[in-house]
Amino acid sequence: MITRANKEQMVKGLTEQFAKARGAFIVDFKGMKVEQVTNLRKKLNQSESEMKVVRNTLAKRAFKDHPTVEKAFSSTMTGTNAIVFSYGEVNATAKVLADFAKDVEVLQIKSGMMDGEALDDAKIKFLATLPGKNELRAMFLGVLQAPGSKLARCLAEYVKKQEGGGEAAPAQA
Repeated sequence: MITRANKEQMVKGLTEQFAKARGAFIVDFKGMKVEQVTNLRKKLNQSESEMKVVRNTLAKRAFKDHPTVEKAFSSTMTGTNAIVFSYGEVNATAKVLADFAKDVEVLQIKSGMMDGEALDDAKIKFLATLPGKNELRAMFLGVLQAPGSKLARCLAEYVKKQEGGGEAAPAQA
């Protein structure tokens, strides 16, 4: 049996996790097998995320200290829920959840929150399709390098053309 002190400690821990997290998701895991939940937790750990199963009443108490979280999640806290905290890239966590939900159909992503904004199902699916921060950096670097590399290739071709054309030039008398 959980004592009042344990409940207060749990609420305090949840409040700290919401303060630390960049984003969070509410998922319904009812019907999942233990090995599936373990697999999901392993995949979430790789993306700097954590899944925590909590009682709805305790979660709602933790929401009181975070009004944006309360606004985003209070209506979805019914049934069997787990909160997924994203400490790294939120889109990576969304991608893990969306991919896992495709494989394990009983996992339902109820709602999410990022930067104080509530995310519905469509926004979560869109977020899951976005590339990660490192991929975006690589794409941006490619965009920055493209003009310089095109100029270098153009100059190299011009030099080749001049060298080849200089031999065939008519001799002067």
